[in-house]
Amino acid sequence: MEWRGQRESDNIEDRRGGLPLGRTAVVGGGLGTVVLAVVYALLGGDPRDVLEGIQQQPPRAGADVPATPYQEAPAEGEARRFVAVVLAETEDVWHAEFQRRGAEYADPRLVLYRREVESACGAAAAAMGPFYCPGDRRVYLDLSFFDELSRRFGAPGEFARAYVVAHEVGHHVQNLLGISARVRAAEERGDPAHANQLSVRLELQADCLAGVWANRSQRALKIDATDIDSALGAASAVGDDRLQRAARGYVVPDSFTHGTSEQRMRWFRRGVEAGALGACDTFRSRDL
Repeated sequence: MEWRGQRESDNIEDRRGGLPLGRTAVVGGGLGTVVLAVVYALLGGDPRDVLEGIQQQPPRAGADVPATPYQEAPAEGEARRFVAVVLAETEDVWHAEFQRRGAEYADPRLVLYRREVESACGAAAAAMGPFYCPGDRRVYLDLSFFDELSRRFGAPGEFARAYVVAHEVGHHVQNLLGISARVRAAEERGDPAHANQLSVRLELQADCLAGVWANRSQRALKIDATDIDSALGAASAVGDDRLQRAARGYVVPDSFTHGTSEQRMRWFRRGVEAGALGACDTFRSRDL
């Protein structure tokens, strides 16, 4: 993968030096917080640590106080520029795809933060990992997750990191296409087990969309087979079965929300091989 010297996205929102809070920020609960707590549990943590920690924080008044400039280490600067290049390439790919379909692609914002952040989906801690919030159309990322991806999850390599960003942008694509809203409505009507199944299909589709992006970016970023293997390693590392086995020593398939390691690799690979949005219809597929 060759990314240095490539265009960097302007849609990076750096909150690492402090967070100016808007009056609509959700503090102390909400669906987004609950969902993120579940993700934290899958990573081996106790979700009560997240929920109780958030609830104990006093509400902060909305203010237009500028964030303190963040003094980043050289390695952080390198990671920030890398993320900006990957985000820019997602913009190019999805603008072209939406234009081909006679639609307009609205760029997401990517928020860099440290330790904790507030979004339209609620408060979040870095331990929960990267996430996309449809309420404000933002991807949230603590750059320390990249170190966790390599050390804790055994998924090193730059393209493993690129896969993470592309997967979250995949959720943005789903949001723009109305898929996310339809899934949320169906989840509200169904039982918890059905909701989990829908969540798995949504996540696997985002993996496939990340694969479509990788296919379309092969020439621009000089992506090769080694890079694809790196991304597949990341997809495998964050499978529900692998995370649950590491955290609990056993797996509970009915509680899966993201798909198994094998499923996540399969759908990412399908996107890479097809390079087409039509290959990513996980909701009609009988075999995940």
